[in-house]
Amino acid sequence: MVGWFVRYLRKHLDGLRLPLWSAPPATGHPGPVVIYCNHPAWWDAAVILALAGRLFPGRDHRAPFDAAMLAKYTIFARLGAFGVDLDSPRGGAQFLAAARAILARPGATLWITAQGRFQDVRVRPLGLRPGVARLPELSPDALFVPLALEYAFWDERGAEAFAAFGPPLAGSELAALPRAERLARLEGALADTLDRLGADVMSREPARFRPLLAGRKGVGGLYDLWRAAAARLRGRRFDPAHRSAGE
Repeated sequence: MVGWFVRYLRKHLDGLRLPLWSAPPATGHPGPVVIYCNHPAWWDAAVILALAGRLFPGRDHRAPFDAAMLAKYTIFARLGAFGVDLDSPRGGAQFLAAARAILARPGATLWITAQGRFQDVRVRPLGLRPGVARLPELSPDALFVPLALEYAFWDERGAEAFAAFGPPLAGSELAALPRAERLARLEGALADTLDRLGADVMSREPARFRPLLAGRKGVGGLYDLWRAAAARLRGRRFDPAHRSAGE
């Protein structure tokens, strides 16, 4: 299924890029990993699946999912998602009970869209849900990694997806803080990562990024078929990209 989602991203987006300064947390970490991110778009689930499959192939991946949405997109339940009722107090208990069981496994990775709703990348404060700040109490040996997600249109018809990992936070250090301070620390780390990624995205400089996935170039359809035929008649190599390499 990771392969299917990778092909889906390549078909509909221009690519998935990571800034050069971003590095995923050490895959050799013996304890669990919590990767918490902002939630800017519908594409987030597919991007997270691609990141999980490409960067952490040997780990066990789980993610909370709005129970109402999971009923619509049931395939995600087979890919490691578990339903959480976001509209009732019972949802918090559901989330913590599931997280406790998941984080008890050393090789587990828990991915959380910590805002719990779609929100523009420029909105501050981020408004992370308080449940993410309870997790260090459940698993002080976990690493907590902020993940910034953003989408933008550059030179091609498809949008670019961008992802950046911030420096990991030790669960034991977070657990030593009061919950309010803990939540502020988690939110500040994610906001810093978002701001740094946003500056690179606004630069529109591909050299600041490394591509994880490359999407389709060009207009597509009959128009690109005509362009390709015209290039062959002139003895030229056809490049469907709006801006060729080196331009």
